[in-house]
Amino acid sequence: MTAARPVIPASRFSERMAAARSMAADAGLSAILVGVGADMRYLAGYAAMPLERLTMLVIPAGGDASLVVPRLEAAPATLAPPAAAGLLPVVTWDEGDDAHALVARLVRSAKTATGPRLRVAVSDDLPARHLLPLEERLDRPALSLASLLLREIRMLKDPDEIALLTLAAQAADRVVDQIAAGRLVGRTEADVSREVRERLLAEGHDEALFAIVGSGPNSASPHHEASDRVIQPGEPIVLDIGGTFGGYGSDTTRTLWVTGGDPANGPDGRFRHLFAVLRDAQAAATRAVRPGIACEAVDAAARRPIQAEGFGDAFFHRTGHGIGLEGHEDPYIIGGNHEPLRAGM
Repeated sequence: MTAARPVIPASRFSERMAAARSMAADAGLSAILVGVGADMRYLAGYAAMPLERLTMLVIPAGGDASLVVPRLEAAPATLAPPAAAGLLPVVTWDEGDDAHALVARLVRSAKTATGPRLRVAVSDDLPARHLLPLEERLDRPALSLASLLLREIRMLKDPDEIALLTLAAQAADRVVDQIAAGRLVGRTEADVSREVRERLLAEGHDEALFAIVGSGPNSASPHHEASDRVIQPGEPIVLDIGGTFGGYGSDTTRTLWVTGGDPANGPDGRFRHLFAVLRDAQAAATRAVRPGIACEAVDAAARRPIQAEGFGDAFFHRTGHGIGLEGHEDPYIIGGNHEPLRAGM
């Protein structure tokens, strides 16, 4: 079943770019330079190809944004919602042009009063092949991470984003149910993983990015690569699956127990106890979630039932993370994160 998905309007992208520009000005920046990735998709609605050629969203603090792309990519760039609506100019460059110098000119043409040295925020994952030439063309600006600003708007999802995340999660849940209802004993982990990917796509996902299937002893490895191990009756399977639905992510982990149709192959008392402790911890953390509570307090709520049972040393990871255009994003639910939760996260 493929669910209908909301379409984020062009005006929303324009509002996001305006918010980024305002934050840049408030921070005393000359510009925010956004390379290929989730930030560009969030701000401009453009899922650019990760090429060696420079593609960059330029947001000057004192002027309008523009999308710089190789001429080879002009057609898909102009289809991005704000560009198609005439809200975002697309600036192309040809083979042999100095694309980094072009970006530098756009930054300088709208330069705000930041002193004799430019102050520029750049995408966290901008490749060195672009960062270093930009640094040279901009005369060694003061650089900072764009995520320190953009996280403030990306963390708070609007209703369309929440709808897309909900549809993504529901689709992944249906896939888990389908896998659990099918035959598992005698199949390899890799075979089940392939089925997971096929079913995620059939349920409306754009991409099936991961399909972890860890059976028996492999279920203890959180990021196990599905192998040729044959699934046996009387053992657990951990499914950790996800992808993107309208660009927004699913990330669902479930533990199954395989009986092969024989109740005698059910889980023993120790496994049931461990599973119950984990469910109690999850329930405690869920009850703790509310606007205003610190991320670390939710993490602590999850840890208390596990520590009380003597398994605290085995809880060596964070409790959770945000999700959106990226599978892992702010806010992170971990000790030491004092940030309060807000509606929309």
